[in-house]
Amino acid sequence: MSKVEIYATQTCPYCHRAKRLLERKGVAFVEIDVGGRSDLRDEMTRRADGRTSVPQIFIDGQHVGGCDDLHDLDARGKLDPMLERAT
Repeated sequence: MSKVEIYATQTCPYCHRAKRLLERKGVAFVEIDVGGRSDLRDEMTRRADGRTSVPQIFIDGQHVGGCDDLHDLDARGKLDPMLERAT
């Protein structure tokens, strides 16, 4: 089974939007709240090749980007195959 991870903060509207998309697709994910946690934000930035904004989303360890990237993958029909094993 695939592992979906989302680095997020509680107040980020883009984080909520990305999580809603995953929830609509019935995908379980691990949320890593980086709010007030510089150690987790540093980990996210390192894993996301320097990207510091939230959310940052990973599927099976592969960085897929942020909220807009996730929705773009969905619009192009590429997200479901990536999530197939994650449901």
